Order: sequence, then structure tokens, then C-alpha cells
Amino acid sequence: MKIRVGFQGHNGTFSEIAALQYFRDTDIEQVGFRSFHEIMKAVESKELDYAMIPVENTTTGIISRTYDLFKEYEVCAVGEIDIPIREDLIVIPGTKIEEIKEVYSHPEALSQCAGFFETHPDLRQVPFQDTARSVEYIKECGDRSKAALGSWRAREYYGMESLMSEIQDLKTNVTRFLVIAPKGTPYPENADKISMMMVLNHRPGALYNILGILAKNGVNVLKLESRPIQGKMFEYLFYIDFEGNTADRNTAAVIHEMDLRCVRTRILGCYKKAEF
Repeated sequence: MKIRVGFQGHNGTFSEIAALQYFRDTDIEQVGFRSFHEIMKAVESKELDYAMIPVENTTTGIISRTYDLFKEYEVCAVGEIDIPIREDLIVIPGTKIEEIKEVYSHPEALSQCAGFFETHPDLRQVPFQDTARSVEYIKECGDRSKAALGSWRAREYYGMESLMSEIQDLKTNVTRFLVIAPKGTPYPENADKISMMMVLNHRPGALYNILGILAKNGVNVLKLESRPIQGKMFEYLFYIDFEGNTADRNTAAVIHEMDLRCVRTRILGCYKKAEF
């Protein structure tokens, strides 16, 4: 029986590539969604078995609009995968660079190719729904003045041509995806990474004390991000990733100690670190 795996966008997005690579040894049914809210709802209601959510990029940093959704839905992260982002300039076959006037793509893809646009200042950047839909759109238009930034898979899927390959600013441009599942889904036995959300007491030393708990127990912190708390003036919650497995007794004791020092905590997921 196929498992249903959701991703944002159309066939050919990097989210679909992430799903295909992570579940490469599994018989899956890929399901595209227009928005991340729709994906989260589908996972929470168990319409989907899993979904791929981009949460961080080596060029642009944390993808806050996806991370913040964990506060709204009863889901958990059970895996992660790192996907190289290679943006091609995709055109109608036979198009020449001098014919192009507009380039369509997701806003983040456009921002990740700033150097290309600096050397081609006459090209107008047009933010669009997602990278793959941009490729599909220029194919529908049949207009050689329009190009798109997208993946090799989008190029192949829609029968287009890469006029220029890998035009992103950094060759080390990588997006981290979390594999999310309905709340209560068992974590992998070999999990070695934990993602948490913390709301701290609004007083001096609160964050220092939490980091001190991790330090004294020899726990390696992998990431720490602050985000505004909606409805509160200049107060913040924190997303933290650290090494460990919630099934480990010592790790569980550390998390319990952190709970006692925080206003609120929530484990967002426990999973095996991606091997890039």
C-alpha cells in the first residue's frame, strides 16, 4: 500500500525532489498542495502520512513561515533531509538570452540568484507561486521573452530547456527539509537530533540558564533561533536543535530540567540527522 506524502507546489519543485529522495526506497503517492497551511492540516487530520516542509536554507537562513506553523498544528518531525538547490534559467527551447525580458520564480529563488540579476540588470524579476509553477507558466505562455528559475526536474517534467545551469549565488546553497507526520507517530529508534520550542521567563539570565543545563550535561547545541511571540511586545520564543534521543534516559532528564526553567516547551520532533 502506497504512503501519501505531501509537498508544497507542483511537480518539479525542490520539495518534490526532497520527497522522492527521502522516500526513494518506498512506494509513495506524491500529493502537491498550494500552501503550507493546507499541508499541515492534511498531516494533522491524517489525510497524509508524511509531508516535506522546508525550514532552513544555507543562503537565506531560517524559513520562519514554515517553522512557525508548528505552533498551530498537532504534528511532529520524524526525519530530515538536505537538498542542494540548483537554480537553472529555464526557457522555451531555442530561446536566446537577449530575447528574455522577465524571469519568474518563487521570491526566495529570485533572492538566491541576486548575482545573476546584477549582471543582467535589464531582466525584470517577477515573484511567482513556486519554482515549478513558474516553469509551467512560461510553457503555457509560449513567450520567449519569459524565463523561469527552477530545478532540473521541472525542466524535464515540462519539456523545457536550461539556457544557463546553476546560476544561484552559492554552490553550497542547500535547503533543509523536515519530514513531518501526525502527532503520536513513533520517532525513529536511531534518532540523534531533537527540535524544541521554548518560551522563557522574561527576566535576565533565562536563556543563559537553559544553555547552561545543556552545557553541563555535555549536550551539543546545533541551532538556536528567536522568533517574536504574537500579541506580546518585543518578547520572543526560541527554536533550538540539539543532539540526543528522547528515548534516552539522560536526554529525557535534561529535557525535564529545561521544562522546569521555561514558561512553556514543546518537542517539535526527534529524528536522525541528515547525512549530506
